[in-house]
Formats: sequence, structure tokens, C-alpha cells
Amino acid sequence: MSARIGLSSVTRRVALAPVIGRNQTTLRTLIPKRGVQIQSLPSSASEEILNAQRLKRPSSPHFTIYQPQFTWLSSIANRVTGGALSALLYGFSLAYLVAPGTFDSAHIVEFVAGLPDYVKYTGKVILAAPFSFHLWNGLRHLSWDMGKFLSLKGAYKAGYAVLGATAVSTVALALM
Repeated sequence: MSARIGLSSVTRRVALAPVIGRNQTTLRTLIPKRGVQIQSLPSSASEEILNAQRLKRPSSPHFTIYQPQFTWLSSIANRVTGGALSALLYGFSLAYLVAPGTFDSAHIVEFVAGLPDYVKYTGKVILAAPFSFHLWNGLRHLSWDMGKFLSLKGAYKAGYAVLGATAVSTVALALM
């Protein structure tokens, strides 16, 4: 079409060239060039550089900026009680495997019978409280899995019910 109006090939190229292409040479002269220096590093140096960069990064604010919420405190407590109860069970099981004569039921009953009453009740409370909390909070989690108590109000009501049931069952277990 441009050949019909008599434009030469050079004029057509300049007229139809994109604007960025025409100004590219001007932009290249305005932006200063900087040199890049490349050096080979041993593989251990790359890890040192990475560790140095990690130290300069800001750390996440994590728990420090959030107000503690009952739901995540109870979740953390559930994990801690589960871990403590598991450690107690595995510890006793390993102790029984290592020294079955010392940790058999007759020796344990004899040892506990010789303790003062306040030590017995304190020990019962120390064992019953995490067991009760983990039991009731586990049932709360199962109710969440079934789609119950998922609203914020429902989660808090279930949490307070767990604390109440934990208190009642801890006292009941300690008095047995």
C-alpha cells in the first residue's frame, strides 16, 4: 500500500518502525554501563555466603505480634500433653524392658504404697490432668472433623467445655 503513494523503501522502514526501536540508541547512551565481575568460588564458599545472607534477613514477627487466642493455645496444649503422655509411656516401657524385675507391678505398688498421701494425690493429678485434657480435646477435634462447632463462637464454647470436663475428670481420677 505504501508503494502506491510513492514512498521509498528507506522512508517506509523509518515510518513503520516501532517507536522503541528508533529511540533505543538514544537510551543506550543515556544509561551508564556497569561492569560485572565473575569469580569462581569453591562449593563451601557458596554455603558461607548463603548463611551470611540469611543472617541479614529480617526475622518474622511470629508469636510476638499476635494476641494469644484460646483456640491455638488449646491446640498447642493438646500437642504438648500428647507428647508428654507418649514420652511417659515409652519411657516406662523401655524401663520395664531394661529392668523387668525393678519395674514390675508388684514393686511399683509397693513403692507407691510407701509414699505419703499428699505425694500420691499430687502424682495422680499430674498424670490425670494431661490425660483428661488430651482425651476431651481429642473429642473436640473429632467433632470438628464431623463439621460441628466450626464457628468462632462454637469453637470457644467447645474449648470451655473441654476445660470444664478436664477439671471434673481430673478431680474424679485423682480421688480414685
